[in-house]
Amino acid sequence: MLSGFAGVPVSVAELQNWICGRTPPPRHSEGLNDPLSVAALFHFALSAGDDRDPVARATLNISRTLLDDRKEVGLWAPEDLVRFGPAWRMAQMLLDAPYAAGTLPAVAQRLIDARGSLDTPVTEGHLVTTADGRQWRIDPRRFDMGWVLACHLPGAFVAAGLSLRHLPCLVGLPRFLPDDAASLAGEIAAMVARQAAQGLIELDRLEAKLARLPVELEVTRRSKAPLLMRLELAYPGLSKMAVARLLGVSHQGATKLVAQVERLTGRH
Repeated sequence: MLSGFAGVPVSVAELQNWICGRTPPPRHSEGLNDPLSVAALFHFALSAGDDRDPVARATLNISRTLLDDRKEVGLWAPEDLVRFGPAWRMAQMLLDAPYAAGTLPAVAQRLIDARGSLDTPVTEGHLVTTADGRQWRIDPRRFDMGWVLACHLPGAFVAAGLSLRHLPCLVGLPRFLPDDAASLAGEIAAMVARQAAQGLIELDRLEAKLARLPVELEVTRRSKAPLLMRLELAYPGLSKMAVARLLGVSHQGATKLVAQVERLTGRH
């Protein structure tokens, strides 16, 4: 959602290929005039979480077991940290500040105000001199900074008391923010309802799959097969490389473990 908002749309499969080490970051060095690298967006999005939340911290640590966003952005897009870092920090400061009222219209108005604060050129315009000596300055390059606000929207919900912890799925702002707070609040409410419904569907799917897992397994107490079975509920389609990284086993051990789980669950 964020990558589409930022003008660098990628697929889930492309992200998975990068995370599992099969490819470089999506769209990297493909001759595309992207406003920022997906590696930078990935880092900014993960860094917007709440370090004080133990669930968020544990989730981030697991994510960085597979792919360390800090190293990736340093390798693929260090210039984006310099270019967009100040705007990212300003948006965090503005949206995480205390709210007079814990309502969606209050959050919407804060977003509109913050957008105005971020609406500045990212690069200075170029001075051009013609052959006859005339000069003019080309308009500076500007980037749509709405994705920066979207990164921090889950934090705004927490700061306003609308949620107890950061919910990373709640980043679906409209592509162009309206000037009317009531209109934007309605769109945010629709996004929350849509994401909540999708979350319930996903929860039902996970609980149904969990109920179908074998209760009694013919494995040793030290076997990691039960853990892998539960990991695959949350991360379907884990590659053997990802299994090896997550569970701290060799690639050969991961291959055997995946085969064991397939046998235990009746998958082929």
